[in-house]
Amino acid sequence: MSPVQKKIAIFVDVQNIYYTTRDTYQRQFNYRKFWQQISEQGEIVIANAYATQRSDDAQHKFQKALRHIGFDVKLKPFIQRRDGSAKGDWDVGITIDVMESAADVDTVILLSGDGDFDLLLQRIKERNGVTTHVYGVSALTANSLINASDEFFPIDDWLLM
Repeated sequence: MSPVQKKIAIFVDVQNIYYTTRDTYQRQFNYRKFWQQISEQGEIVIANAYATQRSDDAQHKFQKALRHIGFDVKLKPFIQRRDGSAKGDWDVGITIDVMESAADVDTVILLSGDGDFDLLLQRIKERNGVTTHVYGVSALTANSLINASDEFFPIDDWLLM
């Protein structure tokens, strides 16, 4: 009889990962390599990638690639404001999904540098006893998020294309 595998849930703040890896390294995150590494640690039971919906071919190709790897891609409309700024924030959606799934998994992995998620990680650890891992670009990841996670994994060369 084989040992029981850890159940893992992955939540990716796609915009955050895209911009932090682009701005720091001028390279893209390697989702396939990340998936391979995590799948060796246990059973991935939830894998959500949160992105904004744009109508360009590059975005459609990227989203199709994420789905092919195994991610459930959740899209929110991209909103261009009159002042030229844009909005496509998934913080609340990610938070709800993490809180709803934390009771059913052993490990929650968050890919984001957004410090707003620090309270979320603290809460699910207290309530559900899950282990929390954060992947982010070191220089652009909030210290509060790093400190709230059980383990922080810096995104650098080994996870870039």
